[in-house]
Amino acid sequence: MANLWIKIIRNNNFLSLANNGLVAVLGFFSFILLVRILPTQEFGEWVLFLTTLNFLDMIRFGITRTAIVRFLSGSDEKYGKQLIGSNYAINLVSTLFLILLVYLFDYWGSQTIEDSGFSLFFTWFPVVALINLPFNNALSVLQARMRFDLILLIRIINVGSFMLFLIANYFFFHFGLQTIVWAYILTNLLSSLVSSLFNWDGILYLFHAKRKASSVILNFGKYTSGTLIGSNLLKSADTFIIGLSPFLGTTGVALYSIPLKLTEIIEIPIRSYAMTAFPGMSKASIEGNKELVMHIFYRNTGGMFLMMLPLMLFSFVFAKEFVIILGGPEYAYTAGIFQIFCLYGLLLPIDRFLGVALDSINKPKQNFFKVIYMTTANIVGDSVVVFGLTYIVLFASVITLVFTGIDGVTEIVNISRSFTIVSILEFVALVTILFTLIGIAVGFYYLQQEMTVKYRRILVEGINFYRSFFQKIFFAPRQ
Repeated sequence: MANLWIKIIRNNNFLSLANNGLVAVLGFFSFILLVRILPTQEFGEWVLFLTTLNFLDMIRFGITRTAIVRFLSGSDEKYGKQLIGSNYAINLVSTLFLILLVYLFDYWGSQTIEDSGFSLFFTWFPVVALINLPFNNALSVLQARMRFDLILLIRIINVGSFMLFLIANYFFFHFGLQTIVWAYILTNLLSSLVSSLFNWDGILYLFHAKRKASSVILNFGKYTSGTLIGSNLLKSADTFIIGLSPFLGTTGVALYSIPLKLTEIIEIPIRSYAMTAFPGMSKASIEGNKELVMHIFYRNTGGMFLMMLPLMLFSFVFAKEFVIILGGPEYAYTAGIFQIFCLYGLLLPIDRFLGVALDSINKPKQNFFKVIYMTTANIVGDSVVVFGLTYIVLFASVITLVFTGIDGVTEIVNISRSFTIVSILEFVALVTILFTLIGIAVGFYYLQQEMTVKYRRILVEGINFYRSFFQKIFFAPRQ
Protein backbone atom coordinates (compact mmCIF):
# COMPACT_ATOMS: atom_id res chain seq x y z
CA MET A 1 0.00 0.00 0.00
CA ALA A 2 2.85 2.38 0.86
CA ASN A 3 4.48 1.74 -2.51
CA LEU A 4 1.16 2.43 -4.22
CA TRP A 5 0.83 5.82 -2.55
CA ILE A 6 4.43 6.67 -3.49
CA LYS A 7 3.63 5.83 -7.12
CA ILE A 8 0.51 8.00 -6.98
CA ILE A 9 2.45 10.95 -5.54
CA ARG A 10 5.14 10.61 -8.21
CA ASN A 11 2.57 10.23 -10.98
CA ASN A 12 2.58 13.10 -13.47
CA ASN A 13 -1.19 13.51 -13.24
CA PHE A 14 -0.91 13.90 -9.47
CA LEU A 15 2.01 16.33 -9.75
CA SER A 16 0.19 18.36 -12.38
CA LEU A 17 -2.94 18.44 -10.22
CA ALA A 18 -0.87 19.40 -7.17
CA ASN A 19 0.85 22.04 -9.28
CA ASN A 20 -2.36 23.70 -10.44
CA GLY A 21 -4.19 23.00 -7.19
CA LEU A 22 -1.62 24.37 -4.77
CA VAL A 23 -0.83 27.38 -6.93
CA ALA A 24 -4.54 28.07 -7.34
CA VAL A 25 -5.06 27.87 -3.58
CA LEU A 26 -2.25 30.37 -3.05
CA GLY A 27 -3.70 32.58 -5.76
CA PHE A 28 -7.14 32.16 -4.22
CA PHE A 29 -5.98 33.45 -0.84
CA SER A 30 -4.04 36.25 -2.51
CA PHE A 31 -7.26 37.24 -4.25
CA ILE A 32 -9.15 37.22 -0.93
CA LEU A 33 -6.53 39.51 0.60
CA LEU A 34 -6.56 41.89 -2.37
CA VAL A 35 -10.35 42.20 -2.25
CA ARG A 36 -10.08 43.27 1.38
CA ILE A 37 -6.98 45.50 0.98
CA LEU A 38 -8.06 47.55 -2.02
CA PRO A 39 -11.13 49.77 -2.50
CA THR A 40 -13.60 48.46 -5.12
CA GLN A 41 -12.44 50.85 -7.85
CA GLU A 42 -8.72 50.13 -7.32
CA PHE A 43 -9.45 46.41 -7.16
CA GLY A 44 -11.16 46.75 -10.54
CA GLU A 45 -8.01 48.44 -11.89
CA TRP A 46 -5.89 45.56 -10.54
CA VAL A 47 -8.15 43.01 -12.26
CA LEU A 48 -7.90 44.90 -15.56
CA PHE A 49 -4.09 45.07 -15.15
CA LEU A 50 -3.76 41.29 -14.64
CA THR A 51 -6.34 40.40 -17.28
CA THR A 52 -4.65 42.52 -19.96
CA LEU A 53 -1.20 41.28 -18.90
CA ASN A 54 -2.31 37.64 -19.17
CA PHE A 55 -3.86 38.30 -22.55
CA LEU A 56 -0.63 39.71 -23.97
CA ASP A 57 1.27 36.81 -22.40
CA MET A 58 -0.88 34.54 -24.55
CA ILE A 59 0.19 36.54 -27.59
CA ARG A 60 3.85 36.32 -26.55
CA PHE A 61 3.97 32.64 -25.66
CA GLY A 62 1.01 31.27 -27.57
CA ILE A 63 2.99 30.89 -30.77
CA THR A 64 5.63 28.69 -29.08
CA ARG A 65 4.18 26.95 -26.01
CA THR A 66 2.08 24.22 -27.58
CA ALA A 67 4.61 23.70 -30.38
CA ILE A 68 7.58 23.28 -28.03
CA VAL A 69 5.65 20.78 -25.89
CA ARG A 70 4.64 18.74 -28.92
CA PHE A 71 8.02 18.59 -30.71
CA LEU A 72 10.42 18.62 -27.75
CA SER A 73 8.68 15.62 -26.16
CA GLY A 74 9.88 13.39 -29.04
CA SER A 75 13.23 14.98 -29.96
CA ASP A 76 16.83 13.91 -29.40
CA GLU A 77 19.26 15.98 -27.31
CA LYS A 78 20.81 17.99 -30.16
CA TYR A 79 17.54 18.88 -31.84
CA GLY A 80 16.02 19.54 -28.42
CA LYS A 81 18.61 22.26 -27.74
CA GLN A 82 17.81 23.85 -31.10
CA LEU A 83 14.10 23.84 -30.31
CA ILE A 84 14.62 25.35 -26.85
CA GLY A 85 16.99 28.01 -28.19
CA SER A 86 14.58 28.90 -30.98
CA ASN A 87 11.75 29.02 -28.46
CA TYR A 88 13.69 31.55 -26.37
CA ALA A 89 14.65 33.68 -29.38
CA ILE A 90 11.10 33.86 -30.74
CA ASN A 91 9.67 34.78 -27.34
CA LEU A 92 12.31 37.49 -26.82
CA VAL A 93 11.55 39.09 -30.18
CA SER A 94 7.78 38.97 -29.64
CA THR A 95 8.22 40.51 -26.18
CA LEU A 96 10.24 43.45 -27.52
CA PHE A 97 7.71 43.96 -30.33
CA LEU A 98 4.77 44.08 -27.91
CA ILE A 99 6.63 46.48 -25.61
CA LEU A 100 7.14 48.80 -28.60
CA LEU A 101 3.43 48.61 -29.46
CA VAL A 102 2.40 49.39 -25.89
CA TYR A 103 4.71 52.41 -25.81
CA LEU A 104 3.22 53.67 -29.09
CA PHE A 105 -0.36 53.25 -27.86
CA ASP A 106 0.56 54.97 -24.62
CA TYR A 107 2.17 57.87 -26.51
CA TRP A 108 -0.67 58.50 -28.96
CA GLY A 109 -3.54 57.88 -26.55
CA SER A 110 -2.06 58.96 -23.24
CA GLN A 111 -5.01 61.13 -22.17
CA THR A 112 -7.63 58.49 -23.01
CA ILE A 113 -5.62 55.81 -21.22
CA GLU A 114 -5.10 58.03 -18.18
CA ASP A 115 -8.86 58.45 -17.81
CA SER A 116 -9.58 54.72 -18.18
CA GLY A 117 -9.08 51.73 -15.92
CA PHE A 118 -6.19 50.51 -18.10
CA SER A 119 -3.58 53.10 -17.06
CA LEU A 120 -1.94 50.69 -14.60
CA PHE A 121 -1.29 48.18 -17.37
CA PHE A 122 0.25 50.68 -19.80
CA THR A 123 2.56 51.94 -17.06
CA TRP A 124 3.96 48.59 -15.95
CA PHE A 125 3.66 46.12 -18.84
CA PRO A 126 7.14 46.77 -20.35
CA VAL A 127 8.80 46.06 -16.99
CA VAL A 128 6.76 42.96 -16.19
CA ALA A 129 7.11 41.56 -19.73
CA LEU A 130 10.92 41.53 -19.62
CA ILE A 131 11.11 40.27 -16.06
CA ASN A 132 8.78 37.27 -16.43
CA LEU A 133 10.19 36.09 -19.78
CA PRO A 134 12.53 33.43 -18.28
CA PHE A 135 9.79 32.19 -15.94
CA ASN A 136 7.33 31.66 -18.79
CA ASN A 137 9.95 30.00 -20.99
CA ALA A 138 10.71 27.58 -18.17
CA LEU A 139 7.04 26.60 -17.87
CA SER A 140 6.99 25.55 -21.54
CA VAL A 141 10.26 23.62 -21.49
CA LEU A 142 9.53 21.84 -18.21
CA GLN A 143 6.06 20.79 -19.38
CA ALA A 144 7.57 19.27 -22.54
CA ARG A 145 10.04 17.36 -20.39
CA MET A 146 7.24 16.25 -18.04
CA ARG A 147 9.03 17.86 -15.07
CA PHE A 148 5.90 18.88 -13.23
CA ASP A 149 7.79 18.77 -9.94
CA LEU A 150 10.01 21.67 -11.07
CA ILE A 151 7.02 23.54 -12.48
CA LEU A 152 5.43 23.21 -9.06
CA LEU A 153 8.56 24.62 -7.41
CA ILE A 154 8.95 27.76 -9.52
CA ARG A 155 5.22 28.50 -9.47
CA ILE A 156 5.18 28.23 -5.67
CA ILE A 157 8.10 30.68 -5.60
CA ASN A 158 6.18 32.99 -7.91
CA VAL A 159 2.73 32.89 -6.31
CA GLY A 160 3.76 31.96 -2.76
CA SER A 161 6.16 34.85 -2.24
CA PHE A 162 3.52 37.31 -3.48
CA MET A 163 0.96 35.86 -1.09
CA LEU A 164 3.39 36.18 1.84
CA PHE A 165 3.80 39.86 1.01
CA LEU A 166 0.02 40.34 0.87
CA ILE A 167 -0.40 38.68 4.28
CA ALA A 168 2.21 40.98 5.82
CA ASN A 169 0.68 43.96 4.05
CA TYR A 170 -2.85 43.12 5.26
CA PHE A 171 -1.87 42.79 8.91
CA PHE A 172 1.01 45.24 9.28
CA PHE A 173 1.95 47.59 6.44
CA HIS A 174 -1.29 48.56 4.64
CA PHE A 175 0.47 49.60 1.43
CA GLY A 176 -1.59 50.83 -1.53
CA LEU A 177 -1.98 49.65 -5.11
CA GLN A 178 1.33 50.97 -6.48
CA THR A 179 3.40 49.21 -3.82
CA ILE A 180 1.45 45.97 -4.45
CA VAL A 181 2.38 46.22 -8.13
CA TRP A 182 6.05 46.60 -7.19
CA ALA A 183 5.81 43.50 -4.99
CA TYR A 184 4.24 41.61 -7.91
CA ILE A 185 7.16 42.64 -10.14
CA LEU A 186 9.77 41.54 -7.58
CA THR A 187 8.17 38.11 -7.09
CA ASN A 188 8.21 37.58 -10.86
CA LEU A 189 11.87 38.62 -10.89
CA LEU A 190 12.67 36.04 -8.19
CA SER A 191 11.04 33.14 -10.06
CA SER A 192 12.75 34.17 -13.31
CA LEU A 193 16.17 34.32 -11.65
CA VAL A 194 15.71 30.79 -10.30
CA SER A 195 14.60 29.56 -13.75
CA SER A 196 17.65 31.04 -15.46
CA LEU A 197 20.10 30.01 -12.74
CA PHE A 198 19.31 26.32 -13.30
CA ASN A 199 18.79 26.76 -17.08
CA TRP A 200 15.20 25.52 -16.80
CA ASP A 201 14.21 28.26 -19.25
CA GLY A 202 16.89 27.20 -21.75
CA ILE A 203 18.74 30.52 -21.74
CA LEU A 204 22.08 28.70 -22.25
CA TYR A 205 20.69 27.24 -25.51
CA LEU A 206 19.77 30.62 -26.96
CA PHE A 207 22.66 30.50 -29.44
CA HIS A 208 21.67 26.96 -30.49
CA ALA A 209 18.63 28.46 -32.22
CA LYS A 210 18.33 27.37 -35.84
CA ARG A 211 16.16 28.66 -38.66
CA LYS A 212 14.77 25.17 -39.34
CA ALA A 213 13.76 24.65 -35.71
CA SER A 214 12.24 28.13 -35.61
CA SER A 215 10.25 27.36 -38.76
CA VAL A 216 8.89 24.17 -37.23
CA ILE A 217 7.74 26.08 -34.14
CA LEU A 218 6.27 28.99 -36.11
CA ASN A 219 4.47 26.81 -38.70
CA PHE A 220 2.75 24.86 -35.95
CA GLY A 221 2.43 27.86 -33.67
CA LYS A 222 0.70 30.16 -36.16
CA TYR A 223 -2.50 28.26 -35.43
CA THR A 224 -1.94 27.30 -31.80
CA SER A 225 -1.09 30.92 -30.97
CA GLY A 226 -4.44 31.96 -32.34
CA THR A 227 -6.04 29.15 -30.37
CA LEU A 228 -4.42 30.18 -27.09
CA ILE A 229 -5.10 33.88 -27.70
CA GLY A 230 -8.69 33.07 -28.54
CA SER A 231 -9.02 30.85 -25.48
CA ASN A 232 -7.69 33.61 -23.27
CA LEU A 233 -9.94 36.12 -24.99
CA LEU A 234 -12.90 33.86 -24.22
CA LYS A 235 -12.34 34.62 -20.54
CA SER A 236 -10.84 38.09 -20.73
CA ALA A 237 -13.28 39.55 -23.28
CA ASP A 238 -15.94 39.64 -20.56
CA THR A 239 -13.67 41.75 -18.37
CA PHE A 240 -12.55 44.03 -21.23
CA ILE A 241 -16.09 44.74 -22.45
CA ILE A 242 -17.39 45.27 -18.91
CA GLY A 243 -14.48 47.64 -18.24
CA LEU A 244 -15.22 49.63 -21.40
CA SER A 245 -18.88 50.08 -20.46
CA PRO A 246 -19.57 53.57 -19.03
CA PHE A 247 -22.37 52.12 -16.90
CA LEU A 248 -20.49 49.12 -15.46
CA GLY A 249 -16.84 50.29 -15.46
CA THR A 250 -14.33 49.16 -12.84
CA THR A 251 -17.18 48.50 -10.37
CA GLY A 252 -18.66 45.94 -12.75
CA VAL A 253 -15.21 44.42 -13.29
CA ALA A 254 -14.72 44.03 -9.53
CA LEU A 255 -18.15 42.43 -9.06
CA TYR A 256 -17.73 40.04 -11.99
CA SER A 257 -14.23 39.02 -10.90
CA ILE A 258 -15.48 37.36 -7.70
CA PRO A 259 -17.55 34.54 -9.29
CA LEU A 260 -15.07 34.39 -12.17
CA LYS A 261 -12.26 33.64 -9.71
CA LEU A 262 -14.33 30.82 -8.23
CA THR A 263 -14.74 29.44 -11.74
CA GLU A 264 -10.96 29.28 -12.13
CA ILE A 265 -10.91 26.84 -9.20
CA ILE A 266 -13.34 24.65 -11.14
CA GLU A 267 -10.83 24.54 -13.99
CA ILE A 268 -7.92 23.29 -11.85
CA PRO A 269 -8.35 19.51 -12.27
CA ILE A 270 -9.31 19.88 -15.93
CA ARG A 271 -6.25 22.01 -16.72
CA SER A 272 -4.01 19.61 -14.80
CA TYR A 273 -5.14 16.51 -16.68
CA ALA A 274 -5.02 18.39 -19.99
CA MET A 275 -1.35 19.25 -19.34
CA THR A 276 -0.45 15.58 -18.84
CA ALA A 277 -2.77 14.21 -21.53
CA PHE A 278 -1.39 16.36 -24.35
CA PRO A 279 2.21 14.98 -24.48
CA GLY A 280 0.89 11.39 -24.31
CA MET A 281 -1.72 11.95 -27.01
CA SER A 282 0.86 13.72 -29.20
CA LYS A 283 3.31 10.84 -28.87
CA ALA A 284 0.61 8.30 -29.74
CA SER A 285 -0.42 10.41 -32.74
CA ILE A 286 3.16 10.69 -34.02
CA GLU A 287 3.45 6.88 -33.72
CA GLY A 288 0.19 6.44 -35.67
CA ASN A 289 -1.67 4.85 -32.75
CA LYS A 290 -5.14 6.39 -33.26
CA GLU A 291 -6.82 3.98 -30.86
CA LEU A 292 -4.55 5.11 -28.01
CA VAL A 293 -5.19 8.76 -28.86
CA MET A 294 -8.94 8.25 -28.57
CA HIS A 295 -8.58 6.08 -25.46
CA ILE A 296 -6.76 8.91 -23.68
CA PHE A 297 -9.38 11.35 -24.93
CA TYR A 298 -12.32 9.23 -23.72
CA ARG A 299 -10.71 8.47 -20.36
CA ASN A 300 -9.84 12.07 -19.50
CA THR A 301 -13.03 13.62 -20.87
CA GLY A 302 -15.28 11.08 -19.15
CA GLY A 303 -13.32 11.09 -15.91
CA MET A 304 -13.36 14.88 -15.63
CA PHE A 305 -17.05 15.12 -16.55
CA LEU A 306 -18.00 12.62 -13.84
CA MET A 307 -15.81 14.51 -11.36
CA MET A 308 -17.53 17.79 -12.21
CA LEU A 309 -21.08 16.49 -11.63
CA PRO A 310 -21.02 16.36 -7.80
CA LEU A 311 -18.67 19.34 -7.53
CA MET A 312 -20.91 21.58 -9.63
CA LEU A 313 -24.05 20.47 -7.78
CA PHE A 314 -22.41 21.25 -4.43
CA SER A 315 -21.12 24.61 -5.71
CA PHE A 316 -24.53 25.52 -7.14
CA VAL A 317 -26.30 24.86 -3.83
CA PHE A 318 -23.74 26.77 -1.73
CA ALA A 319 -22.91 29.48 -4.28
CA LYS A 320 -23.76 32.33 -1.90
CA GLU A 321 -21.52 30.95 0.85
CA PHE A 322 -18.58 30.56 -1.56
CA VAL A 323 -18.97 34.13 -2.80
CA ILE A 324 -19.06 35.48 0.77
CA ILE A 325 -15.92 33.51 1.69
CA LEU A 326 -14.05 34.95 -1.29
CA GLY A 327 -15.28 38.53 -1.45
CA GLY A 328 -17.13 39.21 1.78
CA PRO A 329 -20.84 39.83 2.52
CA GLU A 330 -20.96 42.93 0.29
CA TYR A 331 -20.51 40.67 -2.77
CA ALA A 332 -23.17 38.10 -1.74
CA TYR A 333 -25.65 39.26 -4.38
CA THR A 334 -23.29 38.08 -7.16
CA ALA A 335 -23.97 34.42 -6.24
CA GLY A 336 -26.35 34.07 -9.21
CA ILE A 337 -23.43 34.71 -11.57
CA PHE A 338 -21.46 31.87 -9.99
CA GLN A 339 -24.45 29.51 -10.25
CA ILE A 340 -24.50 30.13 -14.01
CA PHE A 341 -20.77 29.38 -14.13
CA CYS A 342 -21.49 26.06 -12.39
CA LEU A 343 -23.49 24.98 -15.45
CA TYR A 344 -20.55 26.08 -17.59
CA GLY A 345 -18.29 23.87 -15.45
CA LEU A 346 -20.16 20.75 -16.58
CA LEU A 347 -19.43 21.53 -20.23
CA LEU A 348 -15.80 22.57 -19.72
CA PRO A 349 -14.16 19.07 -19.67
CA ILE A 350 -15.67 18.15 -23.04
CA ASP A 351 -14.67 21.44 -24.64
CA ARG A 352 -11.14 21.45 -23.19
CA PHE A 353 -10.22 17.89 -24.23
CA LEU A 354 -11.65 18.34 -27.71
CA GLY A 355 -9.10 21.11 -28.16
CA VAL A 356 -6.31 18.95 -26.75
CA ALA A 357 -7.28 16.10 -29.10
CA LEU A 358 -7.21 18.31 -32.20
CA ASP A 359 -3.79 19.76 -31.33
CA SER A 360 -2.36 16.33 -30.51
CA ILE A 361 -3.31 14.85 -33.91
CA ASN A 362 -1.61 17.81 -35.61
CA LYS A 363 -4.81 19.65 -36.47
CA PRO A 364 -4.11 23.02 -34.81
CA LYS A 365 -5.84 24.82 -37.69
CA GLN A 366 -9.15 23.14 -36.87
CA ASN A 367 -8.74 23.88 -33.17
CA PHE A 368 -7.99 27.48 -34.08
CA PHE A 369 -11.22 27.74 -36.08
CA LYS A 370 -13.12 26.16 -33.20
CA VAL A 371 -11.87 28.84 -30.83
CA ILE A 372 -12.56 31.58 -33.39
CA TYR A 373 -16.21 30.55 -33.54
CA MET A 374 -16.40 30.57 -29.74
CA THR A 375 -14.60 33.90 -29.36
CA THR A 376 -16.76 35.59 -31.99
CA ALA A 377 -19.92 34.35 -30.29
CA ASN A 378 -18.59 35.56 -26.93
CA ILE A 379 -17.62 39.06 -28.10
CA VAL A 380 -20.85 39.60 -30.04
CA GLY A 381 -22.96 38.22 -27.20
CA ASP A 382 -21.17 40.24 -24.52
CA SER A 383 -21.38 43.45 -26.56
CA VAL A 384 -25.10 43.02 -27.19
CA VAL A 385 -25.74 42.25 -23.51
CA VAL A 386 -23.50 44.92 -21.95
CA PHE A 387 -24.17 47.84 -24.26
CA GLY A 388 -27.71 46.85 -25.25
CA LEU A 389 -28.93 46.46 -21.68
CA THR A 390 -27.09 49.65 -20.70
CA TYR A 391 -29.14 51.64 -23.19
CA ILE A 392 -32.30 49.96 -21.95
CA VAL A 393 -31.44 51.05 -18.39
CA LEU A 394 -30.79 54.62 -19.58
CA PHE A 395 -34.06 54.64 -21.52
CA ALA A 396 -35.93 53.41 -18.44
CA SER A 397 -34.32 56.22 -16.44
CA VAL A 398 -35.54 58.80 -18.96
CA ILE A 399 -39.09 57.40 -18.78
CA THR A 400 -38.92 57.52 -14.99
CA LEU A 401 -37.73 61.12 -15.18
CA VAL A 402 -40.75 62.08 -17.29
CA PHE A 403 -43.25 60.56 -14.87
CA THR A 404 -41.62 61.03 -11.45
CA GLY A 405 -39.12 63.88 -11.79
CA ILE A 406 -35.47 64.07 -10.76
CA ASP A 407 -36.08 62.87 -7.21
CA GLY A 408 -37.72 59.70 -8.51
CA VAL A 409 -34.78 58.92 -10.79
CA THR A 410 -32.26 59.53 -8.01
CA GLU A 411 -34.12 57.21 -5.65
CA ILE A 412 -34.35 54.42 -8.21
CA VAL A 413 -30.66 54.73 -9.13
CA ASN A 414 -29.56 54.72 -5.49
CA ILE A 415 -31.67 51.65 -4.63
CA SER A 416 -31.28 49.47 -7.72
CA ARG A 417 -28.03 50.41 -9.52
CA SER A 418 -26.01 47.58 -7.97
CA PHE A 419 -28.72 45.02 -8.68
CA THR A 420 -29.08 46.29 -12.27
CA ILE A 421 -25.33 45.83 -12.77
CA VAL A 422 -25.49 42.29 -11.40
CA SER A 423 -28.44 41.46 -13.68
CA ILE A 424 -26.42 42.55 -16.72
CA LEU A 425 -23.43 40.53 -15.48
CA GLU A 426 -25.64 37.44 -15.15
CA PHE A 427 -26.56 37.75 -18.83
CA VAL A 428 -22.84 38.04 -19.61
CA ALA A 429 -22.30 34.74 -17.76
CA LEU A 430 -25.12 33.10 -19.77
CA VAL A 431 -23.24 34.00 -22.96
CA THR A 432 -20.42 31.79 -21.62
CA ILE A 433 -22.68 28.72 -21.77
CA LEU A 434 -23.77 29.62 -25.30
CA PHE A 435 -20.27 29.90 -26.77
CA THR A 436 -19.14 26.70 -24.99
CA LEU A 437 -21.98 24.72 -26.61
CA ILE A 438 -20.92 26.15 -29.98
CA GLY A 439 -17.31 25.09 -29.32
CA ILE A 440 -18.33 21.54 -28.40
CA ALA A 441 -20.42 21.14 -31.55
CA VAL A 442 -17.65 22.48 -33.80
CA GLY A 443 -14.96 20.45 -31.97
CA PHE A 444 -16.78 17.15 -32.41
CA TYR A 445 -17.40 17.97 -36.07
CA TYR A 446 -13.68 18.48 -36.73
CA LEU A 447 -12.57 15.49 -34.66
CA GLN A 448 -15.08 13.21 -36.41
CA GLN A 449 -13.45 14.09 -39.73
CA GLU A 450 -10.10 12.69 -38.56
CA MET A 451 -11.00 9.96 -36.05
CA THR A 452 -13.90 7.63 -35.34
CA VAL A 453 -15.69 9.17 -32.37
CA LYS A 454 -17.85 6.87 -30.23
CA TYR A 455 -19.69 9.22 -27.88
CA ARG A 456 -20.85 6.44 -25.55
CA ARG A 457 -17.24 5.58 -24.72
CA ILE A 458 -16.75 8.95 -23.02
CA LEU A 459 -18.91 7.85 -20.08
CA VAL A 460 -17.80 4.20 -20.25
CA GLU A 461 -14.10 5.07 -20.09
CA GLY A 462 -14.82 7.67 -17.40
CA ILE A 463 -16.47 5.01 -15.24
CA ASN A 464 -13.62 2.58 -15.96
CA PHE A 465 -11.11 5.25 -14.93
CA TYR A 466 -12.60 5.55 -11.44
CA ARG A 467 -13.21 1.80 -11.13
CA SER A 468 -9.53 1.14 -11.86
CA PHE A 469 -8.41 3.93 -9.52
CA PHE A 470 -10.40 2.68 -6.52
CA GLN A 471 -9.45 -0.94 -7.16
CA LYS A 472 -5.78 0.01 -6.98
CA ILE A 473 -6.29 1.86 -3.70
CA PHE A 474 -8.59 -0.50 -1.82
CA PHE A 475 -7.82 -3.88 -3.38
CA ALA A 476 -4.13 -3.63 -4.15
CA PRO A 477 -2.07 -6.50 -2.67
CA ARG A 478 -0.33 -5.51 0.55
CA GLN A 479 3.45 -5.42 0.49
